[in-house]
Amino acid sequence: MTPTLPRRPRWRSLALLALCLAPLLWPLEHLAERYYRSELAGQNRQTLDLYVANLLGTLHRYEVLPQILGDLPALRATLGAPDEGVIQGNANRLLKHISAQTGAEVMYLMDTTGKTLAASNWDKHDSFVGRNFSFRPYFSEAMAGRLGRFFGLGTTSAKRGYFFAAAVHDREKIIGVLVVKVDLDHTESLWGKTPEQLLVTDHNGVVILTSRPEWRFRSTRPLSDEENKAVAAIQPYPTRDPKPLSLDPNAWLTQTRQIEETGWSVSILAPRTLIDRPVRTVVAIGGATLLVLMLLLGLMMQRRRHYLERIAFEAKTRQELEGRVAERTSDLEGLNRRLKQEVLEREHAQQELVRAQDDLVQAGKLSALGTMSASISHELNQPLAAIRSYAENAEVLLDHQRTEDARGNLKLISELTGRMASIIAHLRAFARRDRHAPESVALQPALDDALALLAKRRRSMEVELIRDLPAATLWVEAGETRLRQVLGNLLANALDALTEKGPPRKLWLSAQSTADGVTLYIRDNGPGFCLEALGRAGEPFYTTKTRTQGLGLGLAICDTLMRAFGGELSFSNHKEGGALITLKLRAGAPGVSLQPSEDRSA
Repeated sequence: MTPTLPRRPRWRSLALLALCLAPLLWPLEHLAERYYRSELAGQNRQTLDLYVANLLGTLHRYEVLPQILGDLPALRATLGAPDEGVIQGNANRLLKHISAQTGAEVMYLMDTTGKTLAASNWDKHDSFVGRNFSFRPYFSEAMAGRLGRFFGLGTTSAKRGYFFAAAVHDREKIIGVLVVKVDLDHTESLWGKTPEQLLVTDHNGVVILTSRPEWRFRSTRPLSDEENKAVAAIQPYPTRDPKPLSLDPNAWLTQTRQIEETGWSVSILAPRTLIDRPVRTVVAIGGATLLVLMLLLGLMMQRRRHYLERIAFEAKTRQELEGRVAERTSDLEGLNRRLKQEVLEREHAQQELVRAQDDLVQAGKLSALGTMSASISHELNQPLAAIRSYAENAEVLLDHQRTEDARGNLKLISELTGRMASIIAHLRAFARRDRHAPESVALQPALDDALALLAKRRRSMEVELIRDLPAATLWVEAGETRLRQVLGNLLANALDALTEKGPPRKLWLSAQSTADGVTLYIRDNGPGFCLEALGRAGEPFYTTKTRTQGLGLGLAICDTLMRAFGGELSFSNHKEGGALITLKLRAGAPGVSLQPSEDRSA
């Protein structure tokens, strides 16, 4: 008996069911909008934080320049004799040189009336020399003894910039004002071409930095009468009546961060389309999914009808089905063989991956051993050279029957071998990342010890040593062995630099006690640092010597040890020529060791 077939599916019923399920797309749209809004807000928040950090970093780099440069003798001389052409020319060239080195747009010096006496752009057509800027707020703030800040459009150059100004003092008296102008145009170019827009407004609500040039110097709110008068007085913008900037709040998603020290508001505006597009896509996908479900339901009903039809005609099609099953079985066997082959190939690839990982681990170990051996050979080079010198002297002394003097040399050799042991122990502890608490160390004996190691070499090179050290012992917080290691490396580098110069060769050592600690200066009259060396002197394996002369580890190790003391190591060139190395150490308790000596503890 032939089974009764079900009725064909009613597509109208399916359409009615789809209409009933369609309202489910509204909560889907709401959830998608919340998700994409949260994701966009998180990304923009990170971008905003990075931009604010970059902007503040640029400002902080130039903030202290006016206070530091105000003590330069050439600038003070200009304020004392403003009509002397030679003195003014020296000041102009000095400001131009410093401006080129620091990257500042322009630097200029004014007297107490606001008249510009010297400027870094003295040789340009828009020179500031002779112009009066007393109307600028940074001048009045500097004359009041505060650090002057101001952002505005230059009345002479017509270029935007951020101004820092500080008073130049002659004891308690203010004799002038030094101003540094910083170009912030590159902060706009950092933004790039993105859908999000940058907006930086000052305390007046006027746009000063933006990724859209047409928004620049537009007002985001109406200005009061007092603000309009201030704008007319100090002239920060190209116009005295900034045009309003009308933005549709429904078209933008805005995030703002305040910069307290400048009074600026930094905002990032993301177009609403960045959310609407993916939300529409999600809704479209949801609708398509709903439609697919309806189609699948109809297809399932149709398949059920076909299944019953196959059962009705099963007797007639059994042979055909058996043939198909046999054919399918053959295909499956072939597929099974291919799968086995792929499994074997994948297992082989996994074994190769494990071997490659083992090779990478071994390479990492060899690299670490190479770095450690390079550091040890670099640090033991100086004591070994001193031991060789003392041994040769002892041999000569024994030939002349000067037994006591030879015994003294042998005692020095013993002390140097102990120091080599402490250096090795210190490097081993450094490899284990051990930390030694600082102890109170006398600076002058440590310096004398380092000079003694290099005495023979210094005399052979005819280097004149000029010391300007206080009579009283200077106590600093450091490690005794590590401090000698730092001083020895820096003095050896100074002698290396002097080999490139003919006589006379000079080496200056001076130290002073400050409110923050103790500062030691090491200066030579060699060729000094090149620009690349000033930026990379503290990098490991960077050296200007040949491979047979150095590994480039000395200054990198010294910098690491100084930071471990809580101190600071800086490199520069002296204005009279040669290199100048400055060591800033924290002051220690006089005659008191806070921890056991690291020579014993290491």
